[in-house]
Amino acid sequence: MAAKKNISRYTTPKGPEAEFQSGSRRQVLRNLLGITSKGKMDEVEYAALVHAQEAYLRRITPDTRFTARSICQMHRDWLGRIYSWAGQYRTVELQKGAFRWPPAVRIAENMTTFERDLLARQTPCRPGPLPEVARRIAEVHAELLLIHPFREGNGRLARWLAELMSLQAGFPLPDYGFTGKGSSKRRYTYLVAVTRGYAQDYAALTAFFAGAITRRLEETPE
Repeated sequence: MAAKKNISRYTTPKGPEAEFQSGSRRQVLRNLLGITSKGKMDEVEYAALVHAQEAYLRRITPDTRFTARSICQMHRDWLGRIYSWAGQYRTVELQKGAFRWPPAVRIAENMTTFERDLLARQTPCRPGPLPEVARRIAEVHAELLLIHPFREGNGRLARWLAELMSLQAGFPLPDYGFTGKGSSKRRYTYLVAVTRGYAQDYAALTAFFAGAITRRLEETPE
């Protein structure tokens, strides 16, 4: 399951998605529900994600091919009741520390290339040995996160897509281990692996997903 958001990690110089909810002390993005508490928004987003994930478990089949459009629809189905821009490519620039994600003006082009070169090749995610499946998931995951198509929720959406790909391949939902003992180390390992994936070095991220799926297999009773 995805980690909670932290709005402060982004620099958003202008655009409608940069607006904050009045009364939230710039802690909560402008939303359709008038929520001003970050804690409350975290809860609402989490509940909405769980609801959408459960619906997609019934909707996605082993033969479903993911596309740029279907990824936008996933984002809309998750956040559409919360944000007016859900499911739409961002129009603001995003930055974390010194790292800037590709400019918003290139997102549509980048997503078209992503669909043609990766989604068309790696989805549906067919059954195979775990290292091979984990590699497919890692490639899609890193490239989607590099594009960072949406104003909010990119990490959670990418991990959700990874979960659906794992199920398509006949494996269980990955256990990312982002809560409980050892979670801080696993989060750091994941972030480092994603960063390497941006340079098309997918080895660490492949190992991360293989480990997350193995962790779930070990939890599953025979």
